[in-house]
Amino acid sequence: MTRELFREDSYLKTCTANVTESTGNLVRTDQTVFYPLGGGQPADTGQISWDGGRANVIDTRYVDGDIAHVLEEGSPLPQTGDKVDLSIDWDRRYRHMRMHTAMHLLGSVLRYGVTGGNISAEKSRLDFDMEDTVDKEAVGAALTELVAADRPVSCRWITEEELDENPELVRTMSVQPPRGKGAIRLLEIENVDLQPCGGTHLRSTGEVGAVRIGKVEKKGRQNRRVNIHLDD
Repeated sequence: MTRELFREDSYLKTCTANVTESTGNLVRTDQTVFYPLGGGQPADTGQISWDGGRANVIDTRYVDGDIAHVLEEGSPLPQTGDKVDLSIDWDRRYRHMRMHTAMHLLGSVLRYGVTGGNISAEKSRLDFDMEDTVDKEAVGAALTELVAADRPVSCRWITEEELDENPELVRTMSVQPPRGKGAIRLLEIENVDLQPCGGTHLRSTGEVGAVRIGKVEKKGRQNRRVNIHLDD
């Protein structure tokens, strides 16, 4: 299985790895800094290079249970056993990190069950199991306050048994944390949020920067979609 370096350090931009499989336009390596599509967060893109070749990574996915880097069609391919350098599109990834951490802050302000969500570099959203009206001004002010507080953000691991003993940690109603690996990764924003999450995050809430509430949509009698934007 590929070692997921992005889960150990979200700020890694590059790494050197060995190719374990190369077929079609898919390349697998023994370790990677590329985040694969999942948990509402987009896959990383970037470049892969090796002695005598270079190609763009246009997608990163779990294929048959392991991470595969998807190259542009017609690109040259490294061979199994080759040493390669992997480099993510850092500006894009960092924006996803800011968005993802901001979404956790939003969820800490609106304490409702989460029915869905999606992250992009331009706009992100969370869907809440609620029928109350969202006060955009109040929620926006609360988000700004949490960002300004510059609270530490960290990750730690618990066992699946520990999660079963603390079901209140799971805020998502439609998706449960992935199981089968023996451990569950928790995201913790000091005194703000603690819940399972496998995505990439900032080291502190202050890095989120200027964030604002966008459109609030009614998606059913008891479902509200709240969009957020980063103002750079």
